[in-house]
Amino acid sequence: MNFKNVKAERTTETRNTHEIESLGTGNLFETIVVLSKRSNQLSQDLKKELAEKMEEFVIPNDTLEEVFENREQIEISKFYERLAKPHSIAIKELEDDQIYFRHEEKAEELDLVIEAKAEIKATDDKSDNKSDDKSDDKVAEKKTEDKAS
Repeated sequence: MNFKNVKAERTTETRNTHEIESLGTGNLFETIVVLSKRSNQLSQDLKKELAEKMEEFVIPNDTLEEVFENREQIEISKFYERLAKPHSIAIKELEDDQIYFRHEEKAEELDLVIEAKAEIKATDDKSDNKSDDKSDDKVAEKKTEDKAS
């Protein structure tokens, strides 16, 4: 993710809980869980990106006595400190309708209902085919009876 172009708040802002609830799942606590999970994802991405950039400055023969201050390293660290916090980015994504969430339990229930309907339809189709076969047999018997008479 490109953290440079994020338009989230960099400072603490009081939020309207009713607005967050209506933007999210319809349940404030579920919405907070969704935001928390997204915030953790963003935090991990940010940490990974920062670690990759800092690897450039690692000197293999570091000892505790030899600590060098690198201007570029300091600038990178300051840049990442000034970025919006992951929870602010998650809230902004929720406001911009960029977060996708679903209920696993409801999805599983829906799958079960769909499977049950498919089974019912399959059994109905089989019983219809059997009744069609029986009616075809009766028609064939009637034709042979007509020919015999």
